[in-house]
Amino acid sequence: MRARALIAAAVLAAGCAAGTPGEAVSLLVFGDPHELAAYRSLETAYEQANPGADVRLIEAGDRKDLITRLSTSIAGGKPPDLFLMNYRFYGQFAARDAIEPAGPLLAASGSLREQDFYPQAMAAFRFGGNQLCMPQNISSLVVYYNRDLFRKHGIAEPRAGWTWDDMVATATALTRDANGDVVKGVDFDQPGVKPTGPPPVEYGLAVSPELIRLAPFAWSNGGKVFDDEVTPSRIALDAPALEALGNFLDLRGRHGVVPTDQEVESQDDEARFAAGTLGMLMSSRRSTTTFRAIQGFDWDVAPLPVYRTPTTVLHSDAYCIPRGAENKAGAWRFVEFALGTRGAEIMAATGRTVPSNKAVAESPAFLDPAVKPRNAKVFLDSIPTIKAAPTLSTWPEIEDAANGILENALYYHQPPAEVARRLDEQTAPLFARARQ
Repeated sequence: MRARALIAAAVLAAGCAAGTPGEAVSLLVFGDPHELAAYRSLETAYEQANPGADVRLIEAGDRKDLITRLSTSIAGGKPPDLFLMNYRFYGQFAARDAIEPAGPLLAASGSLREQDFYPQAMAAFRFGGNQLCMPQNISSLVVYYNRDLFRKHGIAEPRAGWTWDDMVATATALTRDANGDVVKGVDFDQPGVKPTGPPPVEYGLAVSPELIRLAPFAWSNGGKVFDDEVTPSRIALDAPALEALGNFLDLRGRHGVVPTDQEVESQDDEARFAAGTLGMLMSSRRSTTTFRAIQGFDWDVAPLPVYRTPTTVLHSDAYCIPRGAENKAGAWRFVEFALGTRGAEIMAATGRTVPSNKAVAESPAFLDPAVKPRNAKVFLDSIPTIKAAPTLSTWPEIEDAANGILENALYYHQPPAEVARRLDEQTAPLFARARQ
């Protein structure tokens, strides 16, 4: 412990030599307008609590822009003092030894302790046995649902323990045409199939055709997504995972309960839900800030449906300090504030995060029933069932390749076995490059 404290003191001393509390701390983030507003609230609170402090947000356009900006700035020797990144995407920087380990800083901290945070979030940011970054949040995949549509059509709201078949039946009952009639099992994209009635104007469900959306159902069914879930070398769907994949693809091809690709292109899933024409949407906590602006109907969240065992997938972002940061001391002071009680409460109030700080997550700051979602405890109840995706240097490329395959499969009726073969074939070189 003493050795780690000495290392942390050395890091902070070096940071103080290049940056004092009054100097700027640059923070690289990305998000939609509602998310960025949440980070600005945190920035303002920190500056008010620390006169003379100056946090400068660098706002990337999207995840790819964030990674590109960070890579370029590190290569150029002028990285930001701090960046916020999902655990699925920080592996390439961890593998390059481009991140200042947070473990020694945490051990020497007078305000943060490891036991203050959910271990599942902490573990996602360990690399090579070292705690590299400090998790800001610990979200999971849940089902957002339009309570008014459920009431309108007399459909029971989803509850813990509901099954995949329950979800499909619910989505079918919610998929309605302009006359208000249920539209059953007609795929309007399939060649040679002629609709027997008008197309849906309200859909029962939306889910992005992504690997991290498929994975929890494969796991819940007792299946494997990778050849090794800890140190994977390829995507290798076994029989239970293939069954889950087939059911996932049937949402469009057999049941017709999710919008077509053309409809998604014209109106994305969040916009469709906010417009009141979508019954359910699978998403993480990040959708909450957007949906709190909804005025026209009531909504809430429910856990994912279950095959054999309840399972969800981890969504977590963390603050990381680049090794080449100019103001490491200032960056760590901001992390201590952001992840401490006050900072975590501010972010929880914006709706953006399920705090990784356990005390705040389990307090009214997050569980306030006066703000939506009222059933926020769903996020906390799912934490014991969370599984994480792998941390690999090439994971962003693996996801992009896999998601393109799954998108075509969902909308254009490809057999599960063929989809599994293509997932393995097209991502295997990316897994191999991660091991080099």
